[in-house]
Amino acid sequence: MEYLTTYPKTVSFLDGLKHKIGVDSTEGVEQLHVVVKKSFDELMKIFTDEGFTKVKFEHKQPDQIGSGLNLKLKKPWEMHVRMVDLKKGLIGIHAEVEVSRDYLQHLFSQRTPVVYEVEEILKKYQVEYSIWHDKIKKNVHAIVDNYKVKLSTPSLPVFAWKPMLFVIGTVAAFYAWKYFNTIL
Repeated sequence: MEYLTTYPKTVSFLDGLKHKIGVDSTEGVEQLHVVVKKSFDELMKIFTDEGFTKVKFEHKQPDQIGSGLNLKLKKPWEMHVRMVDLKKGLIGIHAEVEVSRDYLQHLFSQRTPVVYEVEEILKKYQVEYSIWHDKIKKNVHAIVDNYKVKLSTPSLPVFAWKPMLFVIGTVAAFYAWKYFNTIL
């Protein structure tokens, strides 16, 4: 199952400057950040009301507040959201869609930052937000056009790693029992 979305391609700033969002073969799409003036607790309530759950194992980013959140999408995709402290009462929301942590392919699969999906949630709860371009250090005034982004499902079938651990543990226990039984 592919994941289709759009992402800002060209943005303009209040001073009239236009900027094309870069795409790099190793880094992917340049990430924009959704910025809100809400407390972390208020945002956690909004995202948990939308079905997001806390991420148990993750690589925390500098200035990240609390644990990241994820929302299961159509198999095998999930949206991962992190919140970072930008000071001055502002929180930056970083979001991306990736293969779910439930699958082994999460470690080496495609992922893409997303903005519009977070915007939808914030609009639903009437939360004011802006979009921040971190490299240029300015708020985005308008989005001129968009990229069409398609994440392809991994070529190999996705493997759930938790059941694999049970099977490997069971086989290892059987062989350990057999080994110790032959020694005694």
